[in-house]
Amino acid sequence: MGDTMDHSAHTEQHRQHREQHHGHAGHAPAATWSTAAQATLHCLTGCAIGEVLGMVVGTALGWGNPATTLLAIVLAFFFGYSLTLRGALRAGVGLAAAVRVALAADTLSIAVMELIDNGVILVWPSAMDATLGEPLFWVSLAASLAIAFVVTTPVNKWTIGRGRGHAVVHRYHH
Repeated sequence: MGDTMDHSAHTEQHRQHREQHHGHAGHAPAATWSTAAQATLHCLTGCAIGEVLGMVVGTALGWGNPATTLLAIVLAFFFGYSLTLRGALRAGVGLAAAVRVALAADTLSIAVMELIDNGVILVWPSAMDATLGEPLFWVSLAASLAIAFVVTTPVNKWTIGRGRGHAVVHRYHH
């Protein structure tokens, strides 16, 4: 009888351990809000780097709003993919597979984040015309990224729950 209880307790501990590690050892990651928020924060980091760099470069070069916004979006995708690519390569994944992982993990997340982020800036009065030296530029950018985070987190939860999106990245974590 004691062995049965010990075995049941051990099995339950093993199940909990797998869930805590969100998909290690080939299991699908848990589609928790925490996992989704972490995936979204990862995406937000790349998007924010790209957005700010794109705005700084576009403004410094004297480009108009459409060209500067396009540059910021391209750089958001570039940096978002780059962060995932770096992690996959560090995990020992080959370059071609790492590129596929980054594309699978981040495309929808970055696209939603950029759509919301740029949409908020577009409808925020005077935000599109604010310069880097104005508080409105930074306040509207921070608010738009925060709103994009809130909207993108459920998208990431949904994709992770289906074994897609950032669930693909978790297969390579050690």
